[in-house]
Amino acid sequence: MFEKPTLHTILSPKLLEIYDIKNSIVVVIDVFRATSTIATALYNGATKVIPVAEVNACIEIGKRVGGITAGERDGKVIEGLAHGNSPAEYPRSFIEGKTLVLTTTNGTKLLHMALNEGASEIVTGSFPNLQAVCEFLVKTKKNVVLGCSAWKDRVNIEDALFAGAVINQIKSEFTIHCDSSLMASELYTAQQHKMFEFIRKTTHWHRLAAYGLEKDLEYCVTPNLANILPIYRNGDLVVV
Repeated sequence: MFEKPTLHTILSPKLLEIYDIKNSIVVVIDVFRATSTIATALYNGATKVIPVAEVNACIEIGKRVGGITAGERDGKVIEGLAHGNSPAEYPRSFIEGKTLVLTTTNGTKLLHMALNEGASEIVTGSFPNLQAVCEFLVKTKKNVVLGCSAWKDRVNIEDALFAGAVINQIKSEFTIHCDSSLMASELYTAQQHKMFEFIRKTTHWHRLAAYGLEKDLEYCVTPNLANILPIYRNGDLVVV
C-alpha cells in the first residue's frame, strides 16, 4: 500500500529547529509581502530573484550582478537600496529581463534558515501563486513543511491563512497529524470568504497600512494573480 507523504506546518521560524526537514520540501510563506513580491516579479518576467538575509550582502550582490536591489525592514524601504518590497513596484514594464536582489525582515531570513537546516527543496508561496504551489506539492509526492515566516518570530495570521489554504486543497494527498496544520486549516475555512475584512484585524495590517499599503495587502491575499512557482536553485529563486 502506498504510504502518503507527511505535511507539517511551522507557525514561526523559532520552531524550525525542532523539525527534521532534510527529506522535506519547505514552502517559505511570507504573505505580507516578500513571497507575494517574489511571485509577482518572476511572473512579470524577472530572470531571477536572489534572496539575501543581510542588507550589505544585498548591496554587494546587486553591484556584482547588475541587479535591482530591493528590501525593507519593518515595512520601510532600506536606505541604500533602490526599491522596496511592494508587488506593485514590479510590473512587467519594469522588471522583465532583470535580476531582483531582495532582503526582507522575515521571509528571506526563514529561507536561509531552511537552507542551513538541510531542506531537500525550497519553494516560496503566497496567495498570488497558491495554485502553482499546490500542484507542485501534489505532483512531487515528498514530505512537506509549510514554513510561516511570521513577524520577528511572532506568529501572524496571514501566513497561517495561506498554510490553511494550501492544506485545504491538498490534504487528501498527505498524512497530516499536526495541530498547527489543523489550526491553519480551520482558520482559513472560517475566513476564506471574507479575507479583505478579516485581514484588517491583523497586527501586520495595522503596521503596514500606516504606510499607505492597503492595496498591497489586499493583492497579497488574492489567489492566483501571479500563478508561477519560484523554486530555489543554486542561490536564486527561478521559474523552472
